[in-house]
Amino acid sequence: MTNSVITAAAEKTPPSVARKVRGLSDRAIAWIFVAPTIFLLLAINIFPLIWTVRLSFTDYRANRLNREVEWVGLRNYERILTDDGIWMNMQATAHFLVWTIVFQVLIGFALAYLINKKFKGSALWTTIIVLPMMLSPAVVGNFWTFLYQPQIGLINYMVEFFTGIPASSFSMLGSVELAPWAIVIVDTWMWTPFVMLICLAGLRSIPDYIYEAAEIDRASKWRQFWTITIPMVLPFLMLAVLFRGIENFKMFDLVVQLTGGGPGSITELASINLKREAFEKWRTGYSSAYAVILFVTIFGLASIYVKALNKVKAR
Repeated sequence: MTNSVITAAAEKTPPSVARKVRGLSDRAIAWIFVAPTIFLLLAINIFPLIWTVRLSFTDYRANRLNREVEWVGLRNYERILTDDGIWMNMQATAHFLVWTIVFQVLIGFALAYLINKKFKGSALWTTIIVLPMMLSPAVVGNFWTFLYQPQIGLINYMVEFFTGIPASSFSMLGSVELAPWAIVIVDTWMWTPFVMLICLAGLRSIPDYIYEAAEIDRASKWRQFWTITIPMVLPFLMLAVLFRGIENFKMFDLVVQLTGGGPGSITELASINLKREAFEKWRTGYSSAYAVILFVTIFGLASIYVKALNKVKAR
């Protein structure tokens, strides 16, 4: 069937086209197939980036198309870097980023280490643990908003049960002190399974004969853990930190569902502030400069981190 289709297509191909195709090299044919994908990537990714950089040097406003656009140079960048409010948003982002990564790595590695023991029912527990990361952030946000309700939320009643503090006397999402930790808890619950899976892959990539040789040398379990397990899983841990760091730096939907950036602006991450500048205040040129600064920050930190990761992998 396949040969007949190919034969029929070959017979219907004009002779001039057939001669040109036969004269193409393998590299040229490969480029013919790859070119549409490259064009789409340029149109979807590269062009908007270049356009954003250009707008960042202007006072363009997307809701005022008839006004004359003024070239302002580096003024937008100067205003952003000297704005105390922007730095508060960056501090909120750093708090969220650091603590979510710390908790996710510690808990994720601990879960992976336990599941790697292959006890009875480990496959079932793995499936149950992975369930949160399969959910939509909107679903998770609404679900945890209900759990955090002071009057009927399960979290407040658990706190009352263990500490004696009345459930209705505090609000996780309405408190300036507790709200940043509330979003950290939710993100940790949702994405710890992702880190666990990466760590589990690292643990199961360690050959058994290494541990057998260590036992012959009478190395204790604790020494095996620090001299074999941790060094060999470290590249996987660092890879998990890279993925979660990039994702949490641009976190938006989950925090919007939980707090909307409040109370006040205590949980207003950089991405939320960027959205407000761009689509609520319509300061398009200013927000373009803001986006460029965030992109350069993520790209620069990720590049340095990848170099460190490559050095660890090369050891």
